[in-house]
Amino acid sequence: MLDNVTINQLRAFVAVCDQGSFSGAARKLRRAQSAISHAIKALESAFDVELFERNTRKAQLTAAGHSLLPDARAVISRTEEMKNRASSIARAGAPQVSVAIDAYFPRAHLINCLRTLQEEFCTAVIDLRITTMQGGEGLVLERVCALAVTIGNVPEVSPDAIERHWLYEAEMVTVSAPSHPLASILEPIPMDEFGRHVQIVVTDNQPGAEKTQQGVAGKRQWLVNDLGAKRDLLKAGLGWGHLPRHLVGEDLASGQLVELERRAWHIGLLTFMISQRRGYDLSPCESRMVELLGASPAAYGRTPIK
Repeated sequence: MLDNVTINQLRAFVAVCDQGSFSGAARKLRRAQSAISHAIKALESAFDVELFERNTRKAQLTAAGHSLLPDARAVISRTEEMKNRASSIARAGAPQVSVAIDAYFPRAHLINCLRTLQEEFCTAVIDLRITTMQGGEGLVLERVCALAVTIGNVPEVSPDAIERHWLYEAEMVTVSAPSHPLASILEPIPMDEFGRHVQIVVTDNQPGAEKTQQGVAGKRQWLVNDLGAKRDLLKAGLGWGHLPRHLVGEDLASGQLVELERRAWHIGLLTFMISQRRGYDLSPCESRMVELLGASPAAYGRTPIK
């Protein structure tokens, strides 16, 4: 009977567990609830065990269900790897790179990467998307992009289907316009004082995006989905916020923005990760792109790895 187990049945099982209900799984998988119920019954019949308790309103796992859930996740993950590897093997034609880049990634560094890539792969087709938060990994999951440069502490969209690798780090600074009340405080500023003022926060357009915010001091927030808009609002004195030093270096030098010193509130380096589908084999052009994105500026122009 185990030969009759299908990947769709396992996906239904995992979805019910993740969503906490059959109806939630149906919405996530975009299938009828009856189809989800049928898949679970077929799976239980194949395994000859009950996966969910029948006397509860919620989808509560039995002991057998708890035991088999990690195996189901592993099978789904390996299936995704196989599909992506087969897709990589089947690819042909001109070199191409489809990559989603988080808006916080250093733009000058990105441009230098693309310039070097263009010199080495002059026929390459580049599909570049600028995203925020989980937007890049969403495009990878949808197969719009092969790669995404993602901020490390943003929650993964789908750990079963996507893997991350360390790429690059950048320094973050807390800034405001010199006219902002916080700029007049000469000593290090505590978090609760920051929380009394409007913070400009970059978010994306996904439902529940506010749950992935990082470095937020309080409830007084203005949300924007564009990094340039955040910078403009800060320069206009409408709030304070965190920005990469590479983005505001000229503003700090010219006095349009001032750096605010935080007290007992550490904002670490901005860590960027490269995200790709599990099992996806990078082409030589994609591998070189990743190498350049993760390199220091002094590495540009070196002989590419064959």
